[in-house]
This record gives sequence, structure tokens and C-alpha cells, in this order.
Amino acid sequence: MITERIDAITRIAPERQIAAPPAPRSVKIEVSPRCNYRCGFCALRVREVQPKHDMDIELFRRITREMREAGVEEIGLFYLGESFMAPQLLVQCIRHLKRELAMPYVFLTSNASMAVPQAVEACMAEGLDSLKWSVNAADEEQFERVMGVSARMYRRALENIRSAWDIRKAGGYKTGLYASSIQYDGAQQAAMEALLSSAVRPYVDAHYWLPLYSMGAFATQREETLGYRPTAGNQGRIGALREPLPCWSAFTEGHVTAEGKLSACCFDATANWTMGDLNRNSFMECWNSKSFVALRAAHLRRDVTGTVCQNCVAYSPAPAGSVTVSPPGKRMAG
Repeated sequence: MITERIDAITRIAPERQIAAPPAPRSVKIEVSPRCNYRCGFCALRVREVQPKHDMDIELFRRITREMREAGVEEIGLFYLGESFMAPQLLVQCIRHLKRELAMPYVFLTSNASMAVPQAVEACMAEGLDSLKWSVNAADEEQFERVMGVSARMYRRALENIRSAWDIRKAGGYKTGLYASSIQYDGAQQAAMEALLSSAVRPYVDAHYWLPLYSMGAFATQREETLGYRPTAGNQGRIGALREPLPCWSAFTEGHVTAEGKLSACCFDATANWTMGDLNRNSFMECWNSKSFVALRAAHLRRDVTGTVCQNCVAYSPAPAGSVTVSPPGKRMAG
């Protein structure tokens, strides 16, 4: 099950609770840094200039070969952007991972709006193991307000979710189909349940809930306006929340931008958490770079004062008038 895989990554095993751990089991790579949504809660909104260039395929081939040799077993073909913005490149990446590297598990998360049937089938045919939809709006009005784009994309996304289910069945493909959603409270949650029951759960193998992450200290006025309260850091999924310190993201999963930078944070849209440049150094050199080792040591001490993590909403009290942090295990105010 997908939740078992997620929980295995968000749990820091004893042998990885060291400043210079072995290669992570999983790495997420930003095939495309672009996105067609403008979600109010997303870290991409802090970028002053949105990137236009996707990952270089030769760089991708080299670094994933290094990852496989180091022991990486899972590659996620996304990070912050929407990978179906570059469908041909996405298919190339899957083909390389499955045919040339025999990567055991290749997964992808998408907002579904750009996942047209032809692109989805091409991904499935190349051996994509898991395709998860991110569904976070209960209706067209909420979609336009939160995602910041036309409701046409909302309808298109739901159509693509249904189509993927039919494509898999017709082609006999083995790709797992999943969905996740932010968990709200009250009437908003009831509306989400209605949508999921009618338009999402019938077309996926499993669905699970997520808290609203803080997006690497991205507790902005926009989040306050939307009325959402982020949980501390990235604590994983609802039902298996992890302690914010040490943050699993720095120990168990790699995160690579389209530019080839290795980041310590799963929400690093501003390169503040860059630990190494894969254009210049190997994956393992970056994974256990001097800066990354020092940062992990601070996490293990449970004191990130003076590090790039010190201002994360997980570790500091919210200033007056800002969005407050929900205690671990609590849901957001809707």
C-alpha cells in the first residue's frame, strides 16, 4: 500500500539517525519546476520569478545512475512543480529509470489537470509504478479561490482522474492509482467527503489525508487570508504524523531541483536549503556535504537555532497576527 511506503520514508530508522547517513531510499526530482496552478498554500508562490526551464535529460540520467549505484530504490518524478507540464520529458525519465536502471519503484504526484489521457497512457506503458492525484478543492468556487485559476481546470482534472482509471483497465497496466487531500474541519470537510465519494475514490486504489504543511516557514498573509493553519513542518500524513525535529526530510529522502541543486527541505522554492550542486559534485558528495552534515547534527540535537531551519513555523512561535500552528495531530481550522 502507498501509505506503508510513505510511512517507511517519514520514519527515521535508527541507522539513519546520524549526521552522515547512507544514501536515502527515496529521492524526488523536479522534472519541471513549472506549474499551471497558483495555490495559495504552495511554496512556489514565494518565487519572485517563476522558472521556465525543465531539467536537462543528460543531467537527469547521470544523477539517477549515481543514485541507483548508491542504493536509492525509489524515484519520485516531481518536487515542487507539475511534471505533466513537460510530458515528453516525463516519459523519457520513466523510460530511463525502468529500462536502463531497473529502478524498483518510480512514482509521481500530479494535480491531474494536465494529465491528458495520451500522456498518462505513455507513462503507464513505460512502467510508472505509482500515480497519485492531489485533490484539495471540494467545488469549483473553492478551487478558483484557493488554486487561483479557472474552474475549467477543476473539471478537467476530475475528467483526467476518471480517464486514468479506464486507461489502466483497458491497457492492463500495473500502475497504482492513488489520491491525497488536505484535511479540513466542519462543513468544508463534509464537502470534501462528498466530492471524494463521487468523483475520486471510485477511480483510485486508495486515498489518504494530509495536513496543510507549513511549506518551509511559508506561513504568509495569503495563508491567513485563506483561513488555513499549517501544521508544524512536514509531519507526514494524517494517521502517522511524525515529530517535527529531527525533520525526516533531511535524513530519509533526497530533493533535487530542476537546476540540479540538492535541497534539505521538501518545500524549498527559494534555494535557501541548498546543500550541494549536482552539476559539480556527485550525489553522495552532496548528500553528505559539510553543510548538510552540520544541519543534520543540529536536527539531532533538536536545536536548529542559527541554521537555515530556525525560522520554520515548526520551531518558532508565530508573530502576532500571523497564522498559528496547530498542535501535532490536530486538523486545520477550516
